[in-house]
Amino acid sequence: MSKVVLITGASQGIGACIAETFAKKGYNVAINCRSEKEQENGGNQVAEKCRANGVEAECFIADVSSFEQCGKLVKAVTERFGGLDVLVNNAGITRDGLLAMMSEEQFDSVIAVNLKGVFNMMHFASKVMMRARSGRIVNISSVAGLYGNKGQINYSASKAGVAGMTMTAAKELGPRGITVNAVAPGIIETAMTDAMPEKVKQAAMEGIALGRLGQPQDVANAVAFLASDEASYITGQILVVDGGMIM
Repeated sequence: MSKVVLITGASQGIGACIAETFAKKGYNVAINCRSEKEQENGGNQVAEKCRANGVEAECFIADVSSFEQCGKLVKAVTERFGGLDVLVNNAGITRDGLLAMMSEEQFDSVIAVNLKGVFNMMHFASKVMMRARSGRIVNISSVAGLYGNKGQINYSASKAGVAGMTMTAAKELGPRGITVNAVAPGIIETAMTDAMPEKVKQAAMEGIALGRLGQPQDVANAVAFLASDEASYITGQILVVDGGMIM
């Protein structure tokens, strides 16, 4: 029987790449997106690409900042696929601004999705995994959460919190056969970085040991490894995928 993976925020970018990577490895894939618009403009297409690998895949709508919606999402996924083996907490937003200029709404909205959303999903998914006495949780943190980043005090705080929750959850869930790890990407080439001025991108690459921006597949490969049997004795770790940007 195929294993089941649930990836939040998977209608595009890194999340979509993670979904397709798991599909190629034979997992049945539950894709999460926040709205019907995201489902129509991305989620359903990602599910279709996953199914092209001979697996089952479906897109589910839920706002991860809502505790109630996360509960319903995990219930719907387990009912649809018969279980849940891997949870990837990828959903995240940015609302950048300098500390002195940032509004309360900017701060709260990022914390609600990036930090509380991870708690919400782990809360419900861990119950399913504890009953099965096995499971993998992989959270997406960021180098901004480990080292800070100017103009992103809300984002940095949320991703630092994800790292802390990862280590705590690993200690709590380890005795039940569940590993909990995080991947902390550096600058990854997505639609967001495509909008960056060329001079800014060039300056960023000069500070990266490998001399290039990361690709979504680089992150997806790390996530897939942490979810694999080969990583069964790895838990509570933050795997940095930044090409040697922070050393």
